[in-house]
Amino acid sequence: MKSNQNPQHTAEENIPDEWFVWRKKNIEEIERVARPSLSYWKDAWQRLRKNYLAMSGFVFLVLLIFMAVFGPILSPYDASTGILSEQYQPPSTDHWFGTDSAGRDIFTRTWEGARISLFVGFMAALIDVTIGIIWGGISGYKGGRTDNVMMRIIEILYGIPYLLVVILLLVVMGPSLMTIIIALTVTGWVGMARIVRGQVLQIKNYEYVLASKSFGTNTSRIIRKGLLPNTMGPIIVQMTLTVPSAIFAEAFLSFIGLGISSPNASWGVMASDSLGAILSGNWWTLFFPAFFISFTMFAFNVLGDGLQDALDPKLRK
Repeated sequence: MKSNQNPQHTAEENIPDEWFVWRKKNIEEIERVARPSLSYWKDAWQRLRKNYLAMSGFVFLVLLIFMAVFGPILSPYDASTGILSEQYQPPSTDHWFGTDSAGRDIFTRTWEGARISLFVGFMAALIDVTIGIIWGGISGYKGGRTDNVMMRIIEILYGIPYLLVVILLLVVMGPSLMTIIIALTVTGWVGMARIVRGQVLQIKNYEYVLASKSFGTNTSRIIRKGLLPNTMGPIIVQMTLTVPSAIFAEAFLSFIGLGISSPNASWGVMASDSLGAILSGNWWTLFFPAFFISFTMFAFNVLGDGLQDALDPKLRK
């Protein structure tokens, strides 16, 4: 007679209990968090710090702002007046960046020009962000006919050549620092408005926004408290691209004589004044303004690329 007993089951029953060691439960180990909880901005900052190229650009910009504020104060020379007997002096311990055709210290003029360039860049970016957030936020949130009308206005402004508007305004209003800022921001906010509108169109149908509507929250509060904080990532990235564009535009306009005029210091003015000197071998008169224009734009661009990666929620681990 065959036995119905399972051989494997019999072998398992014959395993002695000494072979098994009961694992004690450790409450602290169970409740331990493998990774500390980080906010969105802290996590973005940690990822940005790992991007060495972006951090190099950030450090360069911090040093540039510091020298723009304190450089002309620390220098014993005046940025607008010079000594004719010391014209075209090469870089030395007395004049670290040399002197120009009027005997003016290029070191002092470089940091004075940095003040103007950074002021124009940040003011243009601030105005673009303010107008772009208001226009794009209202357009994206309201939708419908309001969105159509506001977007048609943006498309008309976007179709007008940017440099043509700037040059015409400078010719009509006259070259000055305030005129440059106004000219740069007449149509400069269009790109920011389109970015904000796209973000608001995506976010406005989220559950927390619909819940705010159902509780009777007014439109301005929903945009200010619910929508804008979630669009700050693209806005910050766009700002880092707007600032160098404004700096280069100011330098270009000053270079062709429609911006800041000599003897006032500006990187564009310094580059324009040095065109004749570079042919006679006085290379330092053009090198330093060109160097700071190029590296400032490069620093802002690599910082913008790093912020774009750091603020992207899809790349968050």
